[in-house]
Amino acid sequence: MTLPPAAVAAAYEACCLAELDALKPGNVHVFSAGHRMDAADFVTSAAVSAPHLAKAGAGLGQRVLGGVEATMAAVGQNTNLGILLLCAPLAMAAERGIPLGDVLAGLEAQDAADVFAAIRIANPGGLGAAARHDVHEAAPASLLAAMAEAAPRDRIAGAYVTGFSDLAAIGLPALAAARGRGLAPPWTTTAVFLAYLAAVPDSHVARKHGAARAEAVRSEARALLSLDLATGPVSALLAHDARLKAQAINPGTSADFTVATLFCDALAQLVA
Repeated sequence: MTLPPAAVAAAYEACCLAELDALKPGNVHVFSAGHRMDAADFVTSAAVSAPHLAKAGAGLGQRVLGGVEATMAAVGQNTNLGILLLCAPLAMAAERGIPLGDVLAGLEAQDAADVFAAIRIANPGGLGAAARHDVHEAAPASLLAAMAEAAPRDRIAGAYVTGFSDLAAIGLPALAAARGRGLAPPWTTTAVFLAYLAAVPDSHVARKHGAARAEAVRSEARALLSLDLATGPVSALLAHDARLKAQAINPGTSADFTVATLFCDALAQLVA
């Protein structure tokens, strides 16, 4: 079953807003701004990027580049590159009614060029340089080859190599388990974020602060899994949120995967 672009765009924007509503320690949310950004920046980013993310017939790179350009024009900073990279293939699969694997297998040279351009414009923190397929150089013919090269240091790039396995292995099970415990949004979203944060070192944290600190953040998140989210433990989560932000630590990759998980689930419900 295919989905009309308007439905895809609406689902994407709703999931971006749902992620903002959840208390996600270290990240930006309605409970607390941080990292020179506030929730309003992300609300605007979701609105202006949605038409590009869901543009009918557009290639993956065109969707990502258009979303990044619109976001930078509206808020002047990178708020959603990772979100767009994760959600664009999901949007294409839903629009075309084909498996995600077919979307990834059908990527073309223009997709690589557009994604490289989007990354240069967004200039994400801790990007650095690479020996091969550096984004400041000409894009390779294969976006998947570039993502494979970056995968050891970037979990989002790794998603392209593994067929987005983290959604199936971490995010969607966490969402189902949270619902099974009787949780409702935004706590189901917090549960998904904590599941990612506790499962693997956040690659955005690793790029900016090193592997050891990323592993420490993961270990700290595992301790948070003992919290009963049904009680709404705002104080405990905000205390950890403040500790991370005081150290300029932003688990942005975990937040990006959280949006993608919500989006994947929303699309599945639309076609059910």
